[in-house]
Amino acid sequence: MSADAASDNPAESLPLSRLALAALFVTALVASQVTASKILAFSLPVSLPVTGSTLLVPAAVFAYALTFFASDCYAELYGRRAAHELVNVAFAMNFVLLALVWLAIAAPAFVNSPVGGSEFAAVLGPSTGIVAGSLLAYIVSQNWDVLVFHRLREATEGDALWLRNVASTASSQLIDTVIFITVAFVVVQGVPLDQAAGLLVGQYVVKLLIALLDTPFVYLVVGLVRGRGSDVGPVTAD
Repeated sequence: MSADAASDNPAESLPLSRLALAALFVTALVASQVTASKILAFSLPVSLPVTGSTLLVPAAVFAYALTFFASDCYAELYGRRAAHELVNVAFAMNFVLLALVWLAIAAPAFVNSPVGGSEFAAVLGPSTGIVAGSLLAYIVSQNWDVLVFHRLREATEGDALWLRNVASTASSQLIDTVIFITVAFVVVQGVPLDQAAGLLVGQYVVKLLIALLDTPFVYLVVGLVRGRGSDVGPVTAD
């Protein structure tokens, strides 16, 4: 069989649902890297301990939360090994993103460019602390998410998808938030602990709310894909 014929064989192509979930995961991860520098402030009707009446979170919180939704769907449908592979390949793509961004920053800007070189670098040029904190937090928390998800899947014999989705995401988001805030803000930038605590609590509260809200959508995606049958690969415990 020729190479062209083999490439057109549906049995040898990547299922659309699997490709879409992998693409969603990587897209959300890349988006979280380029939106992390903006800090958002959400006013609350009540004052909370540590944070007060305002939650401070990086804009990346929305995109990054979406990575856990995609990885949980992927892990449920295609197994732990496949999910770990997705997480680790996407980790390598972070370095591709950083290399391309730094290349664009280093390249000379046209004198009449709508965005000047300094403004471009200020927005897209990630600091050492942000890069180190986000990469370390990512590789630890995402692999933890996959591990916990499948341990709970085995313990419940495949039932209670809501439990493993919420528990794995809530615990991994906590790990991610603690590592990121500690490395990026406390260690590298020397942010006082009281201010860092406010960032930590605010970021985790928003992430936890998103984790709770995405559970019905995990059920929806898993149900739709399983309904198609042919798109689901073998789910193993390895």
